[in-house]
Amino acid sequence: MNRRRTLAVAAVLTAGVGASALSPAATAHPRPPARHVLLLSVDGLHRSDLAHYVATHPRSALGRLVGNGVDYGNAQTTFPSDSFPGMVAQVTGANPGTSGVYYDDTYNRTLLPPGTRDCSTAKPGTEVSWTEAADRSQNPITLDAGQGISSPALTSLPTNTLAQTLANAPAITKAILTMTPTPQSLLDPAALPVSPKTCLPVYPHNYVRVNTVFDVAHAAGLRTAWSDKHAAYEILSGPSGTGIDDLFTPEINSVADNAGDDWTTDNALTQEYDSTKVAAVLNEIDGYDHSGRRHVGTPAIFGMNFQTLSTAQKLPTSDGLAGGYRSDGAPGPLVSRALNYVDAQVGAIQARLRRDGLTQSTTIILSAKHGQSPIDPKALRRVDDSAIISALDAAWAAHHPGTPSLVTFSVDDDAMLLWLADRSPAALSFVRSYLLSHSAPANLITDAKGMHSATVTASGLTGVRTGAAADDLVGARRGDPHVPDVIGLAQHGVVYTGGVKKIAEHGGNAADDRDVALVVSGAGVRHGATDRARVQTTQIAPTILQLLGLAPKALQGVRADHTKVLPLA
Repeated sequence: MNRRRTLAVAAVLTAGVGASALSPAATAHPRPPARHVLLLSVDGLHRSDLAHYVATHPRSALGRLVGNGVDYGNAQTTFPSDSFPGMVAQVTGANPGTSGVYYDDTYNRTLLPPGTRDCSTAKPGTEVSWTEAADRSQNPITLDAGQGISSPALTSLPTNTLAQTLANAPAITKAILTMTPTPQSLLDPAALPVSPKTCLPVYPHNYVRVNTVFDVAHAAGLRTAWSDKHAAYEILSGPSGTGIDDLFTPEINSVADNAGDDWTTDNALTQEYDSTKVAAVLNEIDGYDHSGRRHVGTPAIFGMNFQTLSTAQKLPTSDGLAGGYRSDGAPGPLVSRALNYVDAQVGAIQARLRRDGLTQSTTIILSAKHGQSPIDPKALRRVDDSAIISALDAAWAAHHPGTPSLVTFSVDDDAMLLWLADRSPAALSFVRSYLLSHSAPANLITDAKGMHSATVTASGLTGVRTGAAADDLVGARRGDPHVPDVIGLAQHGVVYTGGVKKIAEHGGNAADDRDVALVVSGAGVRHGATDRARVQTTQIAPTILQLLGLAPKALQGVRADHTKVLPLA
């Protein structure tokens, strides 16, 4: 270890970490097991997907990854199982109740609406959207999130046919790699919630309550990088706002063709989108920044998120292939193609590490922010949540004439999260009783749009938590203004949507949502091992720091939630 790194690590161990938090296990190792940790998060990757793929493709890149490491066969992601809390958990070691991050689009009872100027009289309570809605570019939303990159490959996207966009992939990748490494600048301050204390916009990194592995490594003088799907993923930089040196965030929900499709509406488009991030990772392995233009050294912590499998699981069909799974749980044609694509990209990454002589000094961690539910297509019940909420509001208004709508904000994928205008015990009890006694029509996978061949009881829920019980469910302190007033746990197979454009979703508490793949492979790890003990994806964060010789307990979330390092030896 060179002197600069030694001094920086010592600073991490003494600054901001109480003496009681330090233990022999938390001190920096003079010769860390790894110099680089590469984190690959594949949205939707169930542990059953990985097991099936490796069993049927034993010589694949994923097979080699499993063979050179530890396969945790009983790993679970967070609840809610959304991308934002799922990814935040992997890099903080904190569950949502500790990090304060529950979904990418939520409501906060204490912040002020975007654009507020007179904070002394403004009424608190506002939507908090860490999605494409926070980008500078709107109408149309652009792949560069509003940076204004001057390239025909990008400016022609709204007029391209789908075929033209797919054919122009190399030029699009080359152009988008010139995106800024500091996408905080691509967030529109006028679209961000406002702090009642400072009357200033609240950025995503201001919202998360605990530091991240990027924070800790950056403070230790190590280089960090990440690639993800929205500029709002600057939240991963942590409260410092500077934890990630090189953050590459092409906007996935931007316009990709002249039909107005974004990169998630066609699986081939999603592959093209993901390939831009793979190109960034390959440049970083080579020691360059994500653009491939500036030599900065291979990061200590870096990686990316894949979306290709997720859209293959959710789309009914794409590119002439059926999405989702077969009735026996085996991947269908589109999911099989998506897994092959992910495997090929993992293989390209492994090959580049070998070429650059980094295999022996790099640990690869493979996991998922979330799974997808349901796997069994016969279990699918598509339920119109907007109809349920409208009926709930109407029932409340019938007993409370002249009052505003009871539900102020909701986010419902395959869970139901509600924020209420009236938070009294009477209102909470009313909502719980209504939801559990309400039956709703359901659309099956074989139904056309508008058909409802089934009915779900209890609004499609197995249980409803309100108030303090909702706080307890997610491990939050009582009265946390980030937590929904009502949390509904969906029946297996229920997906809340008014249409037929998706056959699976995530966010819920079902096994299909939360049982994800987790493999740690390479430097500092035993090979060919399977660990069947229950582990959590929050354990990825302290494991990353230990592999790099940094203190796991430098993470505030690890200390708060008593998160353990994954067993590696």
